[in-house]
Amino acid sequence: MTTQNLLIELFVEELPPKALQKLGDAFSSVLFEQLKAQGLTATNSAVTAYASPRRLAAHITAVSALAADKAVQQKLMPVTVGLDASGNATPALLKKLQALGAGPEAVAQLKRAPDGKAEALFYDSIVKGASLADGLQKALNEAIAKLPIPKVMSYQLETDCELPGWSSVHFVRPAHSLVALHGSTVVSVKALGLTAGNSTQGHRFEARVSPVVLANADVYADTLAKDGAVIASFTERRAEIARQLEAAAAKVGGGVKAIEDAALLDEVTALVERPNVLVCEFEQQFLDVPQECLILTMKANQKYFPLLDAAGKLTNKFLVVSNITPDDASAVIGGNERVVRPRLADAKFFFDQDRKKTLASRVDGLAKVVYHNKLGTQGERTERVRAIAKGVAALLPQAKDATFVQAVDTAAQLAKTDLLTDMVGEFPELQGIMGGYYARHDGLSPDVAQAIEDHYKPRFAGDELPRNTVGVVVALADKLETLVGMFGIGNLPTGDKDPFALRRHALGVVRMLSEAHLDVGLDALIAQAIPAFGDKITDPAAALASFIYDRLSGGLREQGYSAQEVEAVLALRPQRLSDVAKRLTAVRAFAALPESPALAAANKRIGNVLKKAGEVDAHVNTALFKEDAEQALYAVMQKLLPESEAQFNAGDYTASLQTLAALRSPVDAFFDDVMVNAEEMDLRLNRQGLLKSLHLAMNRVADLSCLAA
Repeated sequence: MTTQNLLIELFVEELPPKALQKLGDAFSSVLFEQLKAQGLTATNSAVTAYASPRRLAAHITAVSALAADKAVQQKLMPVTVGLDASGNATPALLKKLQALGAGPEAVAQLKRAPDGKAEALFYDSIVKGASLADGLQKALNEAIAKLPIPKVMSYQLETDCELPGWSSVHFVRPAHSLVALHGSTVVSVKALGLTAGNSTQGHRFEARVSPVVLANADVYADTLAKDGAVIASFTERRAEIARQLEAAAAKVGGGVKAIEDAALLDEVTALVERPNVLVCEFEQQFLDVPQECLILTMKANQKYFPLLDAAGKLTNKFLVVSNITPDDASAVIGGNERVVRPRLADAKFFFDQDRKKTLASRVDGLAKVVYHNKLGTQGERTERVRAIAKGVAALLPQAKDATFVQAVDTAAQLAKTDLLTDMVGEFPELQGIMGGYYARHDGLSPDVAQAIEDHYKPRFAGDELPRNTVGVVVALADKLETLVGMFGIGNLPTGDKDPFALRRHALGVVRMLSEAHLDVGLDALIAQAIPAFGDKITDPAAALASFIYDRLSGGLREQGYSAQEVEAVLALRPQRLSDVAKRLTAVRAFAALPESPALAAANKRIGNVLKKAGEVDAHVNTALFKEDAEQALYAVMQKLLPESEAQFNAGDYTASLQTLAALRSPVDAFFDDVMVNAEEMDLRLNRQGLLKSLHLAMNRVADLSCLAA
């Protein structure tokens, strides 16, 4: 059967820029899958998605005009229902066949086949293949219905009938035209009140012709580029913007580069149809304002790309991605420079005003800001963070350093005060960052200023940790306050809903304990945080610890550790998370040993024996030994276990486990020759005690039974 390529395009008003790429991908993928499901595509068919500010389109190769007929077997009903005692069709069967377009003569063609416990009647028929017009109509309806639309609009279309009136349409934006081309033939389909044709619109201002007529499905992108001044492909447009940004920065010279921001690049790609990057600048005086403020206002409000020098410092030049390409761009450049100036002036004004008050003078104001109706104000929260930070500091070796303890308390007390500043009120993304700037202006120590600036870190996966120990302590206290408080009032994440970012906070705690190498136990850390809440919460220690270990488990698997390795280590709930990586390395090395499978299986068996025995004392009386195998195992244990324990205490977990590998033969012999649950009670308890001693030694680093097949 011959095939041709298919093009579908919906031309609409400007689509939501942050959702454009997702809309384009969804539109094309659902179209393709629906056509494939109806047998209208070939095995080598491929789909290409197009998405620009005013269009969603898909190009699909090797699409048939008519799907092949296919044989279908349909279950009708049990034989006992469809046929009477004489084997004649019942009224129920005849009615069912009639509904399928078959007459009484079809009864003789029915097949019997087992269906569970009973025998059923099956009807074989040939279903005529769908035409492209019908199949595409169904696919188009499905693609539109399944679009991940952020917010649906309702608008009216004039009805196409003799009587005047309007019909309501619901879509992400008003749609103006529909293209459906199979090769060069228009496919008769409708959508959103539109009938398909072969023409679309190009650039609002720079299209060479209007409308843009498409000769066939394969010239879509080229014709739009040539006659419509539009780069239809989101990917190609994004690459072109990136290329122009790099070229424009190189033209400025001095080693400057446009700021790297993938989200901003995606958003700008969704705002322009034919990009034209221009260089603009602002007055040098604005560089006195913290560069984070200027960068944020240019990116968030104007969608500009600030230029940074080789040292990463902001320059007074920035790049604009224009949607027009005039011969003289001076008016466009001048307009953008005029637009950004008031934004930068506002930032400078906020910065100057904020510095007129110290952070310390803002502490009392936190009592007027509600944090949570069950957990009080930001002022109360600050006092809890202070108490938790003191508790964390007390667990560290630096606890004897009064200067360190005071720095922790000062940073914890002032960390949230920048929430009351004008700058953070305008740009909430700058909380913490502005606190650091204002702390330096107030003459506070570098450690305190850095801690205030860093106490939200790590904000996301891959973010850096606080730069000093004071910052780590305050950041830990801040995250623990959120976790303990929310768990304590039962405000837990559900599904994909996590409004207080508790998963991210838990991962932050894990990373700080692991990567900052704090010699602090997780349970102790949680326990010292709970009293800060008084009677506002119920004890969440057990649930919170499990939640944190779950986050740790998921993170380790993402790093490439197997589920068995992670389960083996975390089954012991190691308190020092900084040890987990070493334990995993040791487990992986042990699992590679030839003795590993047998010892893991034996360890699992020992665990089961001890579990059934209940409370078992690890005491062993050598005078009660009767079998050579138990004497031999004990002798090897006396030699190897002290060596393994010394290696464990020295932190050499790999050597500790590998030393135990020599136990394989005596352990195998023990289980072959010794009856653990002997009838004599003293023998049974002694042998259980021997196994208990062995079990404790084998599972110091990890629960080796988790490695058993």
